[in-house]
Amino acid sequence: MDNISPSPVAALIQMTSGIDPDANLATIDRAMAEAAARGAAMAFLPEMSLLLDRDRARSAAHILREADSPWPAALQEMARRHGLWLHSGSMPLLADDGERRVNRSHIIAADGSIRARYDKIHMFDVTLPSGENWTESAAYAGGDAITVVDTPLGRLGLSICYDVRFPELYRALVDQGADIIAVPAAFTVSTGEAHWHVLLRARAIETGCHLLAAAQNGTHADGRATYGHSLAVDPWGAVIADARNGTATNPGFDLALAPIEKDAVVRARQAIPLARSRSVRAITL
Repeated sequence: MDNISPSPVAALIQMTSGIDPDANLATIDRAMAEAAARGAAMAFLPEMSLLLDRDRARSAAHILREADSPWPAALQEMARRHGLWLHSGSMPLLADDGERRVNRSHIIAADGSIRARYDKIHMFDVTLPSGENWTESAAYAGGDAITVVDTPLGRLGLSICYDVRFPELYRALVDQGADIIAVPAAFTVSTGEAHWHVLLRARAIETGCHLLAAAQNGTHADGRATYGHSLAVDPWGAVIADARNGTATNPGFDLALAPIEKDAVVRARQAIPLARSRSVRAITL
């Protein structure tokens, strides 16, 4: 019998992060321990995993420049101790100018080294039919660079939440060799119900990539509510893991496991050769 290497497993950690970073770190530690015990090669956290607080004055005491923040080092120590690669989801940090904030992801190897960073490009400035108003750009500066990094799962492109509505970013990630794209998120309930599954499946289909989207879920200490449904979508657009909503069986988190079948990218891109078709006929408007 041929020896067939098992597909590496991604663990999507769904959280209800709050306004206490130490409590959030304790939840992440427990979730990483379970992910490691269940054979994951890499764990993925949601957007704002370390601190989810829309009160800018209250949160300011916790938000520092990366060089001064204890949060990256804490996650690096967990990655080493659990022997897991880790996508931090994102965390709020001060930009280098010390004035505005950035919404930053880190990719941390199992040896604790930081392999990549990404600052969210697209700011969530919207007024929703539900009456919610969000102006992320009032406090946060958008990033200006795309990031792709090699991981045990494959070549991983980075995005965050609202970025998912901008397919040109995802095309650029594929052009840089991405075959997996991460979308840590804190989607509102109203936009999640309407758009979450549709957007993630569409981005997977049009890029021929796996999409891994760890999400915030539930009612948070700052008063907001998030949609949950952490998803893994394969390159054909099939949902292969869904943490759903309100099903936590552990203190503070849900865990969804997704095997990453690397041949699935090849099959999807051979079946529908978007890159070849795009190069044959460009449309000029």
